[in-house]
Amino acid sequence: MKRKSQIANFFRALWAVVWKDLSAEWRSRELLTAMLVFALLVILIFNFALELDARARASVTSGVLWVTFAFAGTLGLNRSMATEKDRGCLDGLLLAPVDRSAIYFGKAIGNLVFMFVVEVIVLPIYSVLYNINLFRPGLLLVILLGSIGYVAVGTLLSTMAVQARTRDILLPILLFPLVVPIMIAAVKASGGFLQDLPWIEVSTWINLLIVYDVIFVAVAFMLFDFVVEE
Repeated sequence: MKRKSQIANFFRALWAVVWKDLSAEWRSRELLTAMLVFALLVILIFNFALELDARARASVTSGVLWVTFAFAGTLGLNRSMATEKDRGCLDGLLLAPVDRSAIYFGKAIGNLVFMFVVEVIVLPIYSVLYNINLFRPGLLLVILLGSIGYVAVGTLLSTMAVQARTRDILLPILLFPLVVPIMIAAVKASGGFLQDLPWIEVSTWINLLIVYDVIFVAVAFMLFDFVVEE
């Protein structure tokens, strides 16, 4: 009975953090607006810079997509934690009598929702600009898995970087080297689905994404308490 109560309290705390982030963003729309504008600028620049034929464009689509998602996601992660710090909300969350892993997962889920919103808007616009169908089940699966891994490690590192004066510069420096495996696997898997390669050639990259997601989520879960203590 006590165990069930602890689990219920954990999920209540997690949902409270998620709802706080979503409702605050719904009122201000600052974070999503910045992420969307940045993402759309990136794909527009690539659209005019890469004046290629249809076949060549298909070969670079996976790279352009993940560059867009990574840059927009980094901007969102940075602003999400910076807002918490500037408003004093982070200290309030850490003083709350709840398991701190619930705070981590709540922030991660909130960041993941924001990233999904950007991706849902970017995909149809990119499809129109580049005249390519991106709504393929395999590609959507890759975007899901890649986003989870990216946000899992990004939320942990943004919590660490927000304590520094140079937080806007520090987060990309810390984040990008760690997410290189996720980016490579995501680009390769996305390219495989866009080129209609057989599943056996893509499954290795999908498996890598799953493994990295599990590892990064587990490591972030174990280290979050130490990060916020610092």
